[in-house]
Amino acid sequence: MVDFGRVQKELQECNKDINVSGISVNPKSDNLTNLIGTIPGPIGTPYEGGTFNIDIDLPDGYPFEPPRMKFATKVWHPNISSQSGAICLDILKDQWSPALTLKTALLSIQALLSAPQPDDPQDAVVAQQYLKDYQTFASTAHYWTESFAKASSLGVEEKVQKLVEMGFPEGLVRSTLEVVGGDENLALEKLCSG
Repeated sequence: MVDFGRVQKELQECNKDINVSGISVNPKSDNLTNLIGTIPGPIGTPYEGGTFNIDIDLPDGYPFEPPRMKFATKVWHPNISSQSGAICLDILKDQWSPALTLKTALLSIQALLSAPQPDDPQDAVVAQQYLKDYQTFASTAHYWTESFAKASSLGVEEKVQKLVEMGFPEGLVRSTLEVVGGDENLALEKLCSG
């Protein structure tokens, strides 16, 4: 049985210094076994400026069994599956200890973004690119960060402005953009269809 008292304490602990670490963990619903973690991309890496969401499922044996974590945000990295978001990290497997917390696991994942281990890959294609053509790897990782891990508020404001200039009310534009996940063309389609 999951120790929910511990989970509550971990959530409070993790979220109290969010302004410093940028790391947070929150429940996805009322159920404390399905959580979403957020980590900022490390400075000086192709992931800088990105915000990465990580799905966290706590098994019945937590904290004696490791949490199941995978990237919900697409990321180009040798130790993270570019398809499923699966993470190759020893503390999420056989090196887990009940002394570790969700925050230490997320900090370890953030450190993995800074220091890939291409010799123990989760994604062989990315690992080969990292080893043989680092420049292309870094460019691709940066492109994926820009495409999937950044919610540019400027971009949203520009989209709102464009749609408002077409004659749609601003409130409706904002709520429609939110519903379609910021896709300007889908928002326009929805606004036109009434």
